Amino acid sequence: MKRYIPVLSIAGSDCSGGAGIQADMKTISALGGYAATAITAVTVQNTCGVRAIHPVPADIVSGQIAAVMEDIRPQAVKIGMVNDVAVIRAIVQALRACRPPVVFDPVMVSTSGHRLIEDEAISLITAELMPLADLITPNLKEAEVLCGMPVRTVADMQEAAARLLRYGCRAVLLKGGHLEGGDMTDLLLMAGEPSPRLYTSPRVESRNTHGTGCTLSSAIATLLAQGEPLPEAVEKAKEYVWQGILHGKEVEIGTGHGPLNHFFAPIPMKIKE
Repeated sequence: MKRYIPVLSIAGSDCSGGAGIQADMKTISALGGYAATAITAVTVQNTCGVRAIHPVPADIVSGQIAAVMEDIRPQAVKIGMVNDVAVIRAIVQALRACRPPVVFDPVMVSTSGHRLIEDEAISLITAELMPLADLITPNLKEAEVLCGMPVRTVADMQEAAARLLRYGCRAVLLKGGHLEGGDMTDLLLMAGEPSPRLYTSPRVESRNTHGTGCTLSSAIATLLAQGEPLPEAVEKAKEYVWQGILHGKEVEIGTGHGPLNHFFAPIPMKIKE
Protein backbone atom coordinates (compact mmCIF):
# COMPACT_ATOMS: atom_id res chain seq x y z
CA MET A 1 0.00 0.00 0.00
CA LYS A 2 1.35 3.43 -0.97
CA ARG A 3 1.25 6.17 1.66
CA TYR A 4 1.71 9.90 1.84
CA ILE A 5 4.34 11.11 4.32
CA PRO A 6 2.37 12.89 7.07
CA VAL A 7 3.67 15.63 9.34
CA LEU A 8 1.69 16.89 12.34
CA SER A 9 1.85 20.57 13.23
CA ILE A 10 0.81 21.46 16.78
CA ALA A 11 0.54 25.24 16.80
CA GLY A 12 -1.65 28.32 16.95
CA SER A 13 -3.85 29.58 14.15
CA ASP A 14 -2.95 32.85 12.39
CA CYS A 15 -6.06 34.32 10.77
CA SER A 16 -3.92 36.46 8.45
CA GLY A 17 -2.40 33.30 6.93
CA GLY A 18 1.27 34.19 7.34
CA ALA A 19 2.44 32.25 10.40
CA GLY A 20 1.42 29.43 12.73
CA ILE A 21 -0.69 26.53 11.49
CA GLN A 22 -1.31 28.25 8.17
CA ALA A 23 2.41 28.73 7.44
CA ASP A 24 3.10 25.16 8.54
CA MET A 25 0.48 23.70 6.22
CA LYS A 26 1.85 25.71 3.28
CA THR A 27 5.41 24.63 4.03
CA ILE A 28 4.66 20.93 4.53
CA SER A 29 2.61 20.91 1.34
CA ALA A 30 5.20 22.83 -0.69
CA LEU A 31 7.88 20.29 0.31
CA GLY A 32 5.79 17.29 -0.69
CA GLY A 33 4.43 16.28 2.71
CA TYR A 34 0.92 15.64 3.99
CA ALA A 35 -0.07 18.21 6.61
CA ALA A 36 -2.14 17.29 9.66
CA THR A 37 -2.80 19.78 12.46
CA ALA A 38 -3.68 20.23 16.12
CA ILE A 39 -4.61 23.83 16.92
CA THR A 40 -3.44 25.07 20.34
CA ALA A 41 -4.79 28.63 20.19
CA VAL A 42 -6.76 31.00 18.01
CA THR A 43 -5.02 34.33 17.53
CA VAL A 44 -6.38 37.65 16.36
CA GLN A 45 -3.62 39.12 14.24
CA ASN A 46 -2.61 40.53 10.89
CA THR A 47 0.62 41.70 9.29
CA CYS A 48 0.80 44.58 11.79
CA GLY A 49 0.74 42.51 14.97
CA VAL A 50 -1.08 40.27 17.43
CA ARG A 51 -4.23 41.66 19.07
CA ALA A 52 -5.50 38.73 21.12
CA ILE A 53 -4.84 35.05 21.89
CA HIS A 54 -7.53 32.53 22.86
CA PRO A 55 -6.21 29.12 24.03
CA VAL A 56 -8.02 26.01 22.84
CA PRO A 57 -9.12 23.83 25.80
CA ALA A 58 -6.47 21.27 26.72
CA ASP A 59 -8.74 18.26 26.24
CA ILE A 60 -9.52 19.40 22.71
CA VAL A 61 -5.80 19.80 21.96
CA SER A 62 -5.00 16.32 23.27
CA GLY A 63 -8.00 14.95 21.39
CA GLN A 64 -6.75 16.40 18.12
CA ILE A 65 -3.28 14.91 18.65
CA ALA A 66 -4.66 11.49 19.59
CA ALA A 67 -7.01 11.41 16.58
CA VAL A 68 -4.14 12.16 14.19
CA MET A 69 -1.68 9.80 15.89
CA GLU A 70 -3.96 6.77 15.88
CA ASP A 71 -5.13 7.16 12.30
CA ILE A 72 -2.76 9.29 10.19
CA ARG A 73 0.43 8.19 12.03
CA PRO A 74 2.67 11.22 11.33
CA GLN A 75 6.35 10.59 10.61
CA ALA A 76 7.38 13.82 12.38
CA VAL A 77 5.84 16.45 14.65
CA LYS A 78 6.41 20.20 14.68
CA ILE A 79 5.36 22.13 17.79
CA GLY A 80 4.88 25.87 17.57
CA MET A 81 3.13 28.34 19.85
CA VAL A 82 2.10 26.84 23.19
CA ASN A 83 1.35 29.57 25.74
CA ASP A 84 -1.00 27.83 28.16
CA VAL A 85 0.11 25.53 30.99
CA ALA A 86 -2.77 23.06 30.62
CA VAL A 87 -2.16 22.81 26.87
CA ILE A 88 1.56 22.16 27.41
CA ARG A 89 0.75 19.33 29.83
CA ALA A 90 -1.68 17.85 27.30
CA ILE A 91 0.95 17.90 24.55
CA VAL A 92 3.59 16.33 26.79
CA GLN A 93 1.25 13.52 27.81
CA ALA A 94 0.23 12.85 24.19
CA LEU A 95 3.81 12.78 22.88
CA ARG A 96 5.06 10.47 25.62
CA ALA A 97 2.69 7.84 24.27
CA CYS A 98 4.00 8.10 20.70
CA ARG A 99 7.43 9.37 19.71
CA PRO A 100 8.09 10.34 16.09
CA PRO A 101 10.83 12.98 15.61
CA VAL A 102 9.80 16.24 17.31
CA VAL A 103 10.87 19.73 16.22
CA PHE A 104 9.92 22.39 18.76
CA ASP A 105 9.93 26.07 17.82
CA PRO A 106 9.55 27.85 21.18
CA VAL A 107 7.53 30.81 19.90
CA MET A 108 7.63 33.46 22.63
CA VAL A 109 7.91 36.82 20.86
CA SER A 110 6.20 37.79 17.61
CA THR A 111 7.94 39.61 14.76
CA SER A 112 6.30 42.82 15.95
CA GLY A 113 7.66 42.32 19.50
CA HIS A 114 4.41 41.06 21.13
CA ARG A 115 4.98 38.61 24.00
CA LEU A 116 3.10 35.42 23.17
CA ILE A 117 3.71 33.17 26.19
CA GLU A 118 2.67 33.16 29.82
CA ASP A 119 5.58 33.47 32.25
CA GLU A 120 4.54 30.41 34.25
CA ALA A 121 4.57 28.28 31.10
CA ILE A 122 8.33 28.69 30.55
CA SER A 123 9.41 26.46 33.45
CA LEU A 124 7.02 23.71 32.31
CA ILE A 125 8.38 23.94 28.76
CA THR A 126 11.98 23.60 29.91
CA ALA A 127 11.25 20.83 32.40
CA GLU A 128 8.88 18.60 30.41
CA LEU A 129 8.49 19.61 26.76
CA MET A 130 12.09 20.28 25.75
CA PRO A 131 13.33 16.84 26.84
CA LEU A 132 10.91 15.32 24.31
CA ALA A 133 12.33 17.38 21.43
CA ASP A 134 14.82 16.07 18.90
CA LEU A 135 15.45 19.69 17.89
CA ILE A 136 14.50 23.11 19.27
CA THR A 137 14.72 26.20 17.06
CA PRO A 138 14.73 29.40 19.15
CA ASN A 139 15.71 32.79 17.76
CA LEU A 140 18.05 35.04 19.70
CA LYS A 141 15.29 36.77 21.67
CA GLU A 142 13.79 33.44 22.68
CA ALA A 143 17.21 32.07 23.61
CA GLU A 144 17.72 35.05 25.89
CA VAL A 145 14.41 34.30 27.64
CA LEU A 146 15.29 30.62 28.05
CA CYS A 147 18.96 31.06 29.01
CA GLY A 148 18.85 34.32 30.98
CA MET A 149 21.86 35.71 29.11
CA PRO A 150 22.33 38.26 26.31
CA VAL A 151 22.99 36.70 22.90
CA ARG A 152 24.70 39.19 20.60
CA THR A 153 27.51 37.28 18.83
CA VAL A 154 28.22 33.85 17.36
CA ALA A 155 30.25 33.07 20.49
CA ASP A 156 27.22 33.98 22.61
CA MET A 157 25.11 31.71 20.40
CA GLN A 158 27.42 28.76 21.06
CA GLU A 159 27.25 29.29 24.82
CA ALA A 160 23.46 29.70 24.72
CA ALA A 161 23.06 26.52 22.63
CA ALA A 162 25.18 24.57 25.12
CA ARG A 163 22.98 25.84 27.96
CA LEU A 164 19.82 24.88 26.07
CA LEU A 165 21.06 21.32 25.54
CA ARG A 166 21.12 20.94 29.32
CA TYR A 167 17.32 21.00 29.29
CA GLY A 168 17.43 17.56 27.64
CA CYS A 169 16.71 18.22 23.96
CA ARG A 170 18.88 16.32 21.47
CA ALA A 171 19.89 19.30 19.34
CA VAL A 172 19.56 23.10 19.20
CA LEU A 173 19.32 25.24 16.08
CA LEU A 174 19.86 28.81 17.24
CA LYS A 175 18.65 31.25 14.60
CA GLY A 176 20.88 34.28 14.16
CA GLY A 177 18.67 36.42 11.97
CA HIS A 178 18.86 39.27 14.47
CA LEU A 179 22.67 39.43 14.42
CA GLU A 180 24.13 42.59 12.97
CA GLY A 181 25.89 42.42 9.61
CA GLY A 182 25.24 41.42 6.01
CA ASP A 183 25.10 37.66 6.59
CA MET A 184 22.70 35.55 8.64
CA THR A 185 24.29 32.76 10.65
CA ASP A 186 22.39 29.92 12.29
CA LEU A 187 24.13 27.56 14.69
CA LEU A 188 23.31 23.85 15.08
CA LEU A 189 24.66 22.10 18.16
CA MET A 190 23.89 18.41 18.57
CA ALA A 191 24.22 16.53 21.84
CA GLY A 192 27.44 14.54 21.94
CA GLU A 193 29.19 16.60 19.27
CA PRO A 194 32.13 18.74 20.43
CA SER A 195 31.57 21.67 18.09
CA PRO A 196 28.61 23.33 16.36
CA ARG A 197 27.78 23.50 12.67
CA LEU A 198 27.32 26.98 11.20
CA TYR A 199 24.92 27.77 8.36
CA THR A 200 25.47 31.17 6.76
CA SER A 201 23.46 32.89 4.04
CA PRO A 202 23.36 36.46 2.72
CA ARG A 203 20.70 38.65 4.26
CA VAL A 204 17.72 39.45 2.03
CA GLU A 205 16.35 42.93 2.66
CA SER A 206 12.61 42.43 2.94
CA ARG A 207 9.80 43.39 5.28
CA ASN A 208 8.03 40.14 4.33
CA THR A 209 9.43 37.94 7.08
CA HIS A 210 6.24 37.07 8.97
CA GLY A 211 6.22 33.37 9.81
CA THR A 212 9.82 32.57 8.86
CA GLY A 213 10.46 30.74 12.15
CA CYS A 214 7.29 28.66 11.75
CA THR A 215 8.27 27.91 8.18
CA LEU A 216 11.82 26.84 9.04
CA SER A 217 10.80 24.46 11.82
CA SER A 218 8.01 22.85 9.80
CA ALA A 219 10.36 22.50 6.81
CA ILE A 220 12.90 20.68 9.00
CA ALA A 221 10.17 18.40 10.38
CA THR A 222 8.99 17.60 6.84
CA LEU A 223 12.49 16.73 5.67
CA LEU A 224 13.11 14.58 8.75
CA ALA A 225 9.86 12.73 8.01
CA GLN A 226 11.18 12.10 4.49
CA GLY A 227 14.32 10.49 5.88
CA GLU A 228 16.87 13.31 5.77
CA PRO A 229 19.53 13.31 8.53
CA LEU A 230 19.25 16.33 10.81
CA PRO A 231 22.22 18.39 9.48
CA GLU A 232 21.04 17.95 5.88
CA ALA A 233 17.42 18.65 6.84
CA VAL A 234 18.52 21.93 8.45
CA GLU A 235 20.59 22.92 5.42
CA LYS A 236 17.79 22.21 2.93
CA ALA A 237 15.16 23.87 5.12
CA LYS A 238 17.28 27.00 5.44
CA GLU A 239 17.69 27.16 1.66
CA TYR A 240 13.92 26.79 1.23
CA VAL A 241 13.26 29.67 3.66
CA TRP A 242 15.94 31.86 2.04
CA GLN A 243 14.46 31.31 -1.41
CA GLY A 244 10.96 31.96 -0.05
CA ILE A 245 12.07 35.31 1.36
CA LEU A 246 13.88 36.17 -1.86
CA HIS A 247 10.88 35.36 -4.06
CA GLY A 248 8.46 37.17 -1.75
CA LYS A 249 10.37 40.36 -1.02
CA GLU A 250 8.63 42.47 -3.68
CA VAL A 251 5.11 41.15 -3.03
CA GLU A 252 2.77 43.35 -1.04
CA ILE A 253 0.08 41.87 1.19
CA GLY A 254 -1.05 43.83 4.21
CA THR A 255 0.65 46.95 5.49
CA GLY A 256 3.08 45.39 7.98
CA HIS A 257 5.30 42.30 7.90
CA GLY A 258 3.99 40.13 5.08
CA PRO A 259 4.82 36.43 4.64
CA LEU A 260 7.48 34.83 2.50
CA ASN A 261 6.53 33.06 -0.74
CA HIS A 262 5.97 29.45 0.31
CA PHE A 263 5.12 28.23 -3.18
CA PHE A 264 7.98 29.63 -5.25
CA ALA A 265 8.78 26.07 -6.44
CA PRO A 266 6.31 23.51 -5.04
CA ILE A 267 7.25 19.81 -4.94
CA PRO A 268 4.57 17.20 -5.83
CA MET A 269 3.34 15.26 -2.80
CA LYS A 270 5.77 12.45 -2.08
CA ILE A 271 4.48 8.90 -1.77
CA LYS A 272 6.20 6.13 0.20
CA GLU A 273 5.92 2.57 -1.04
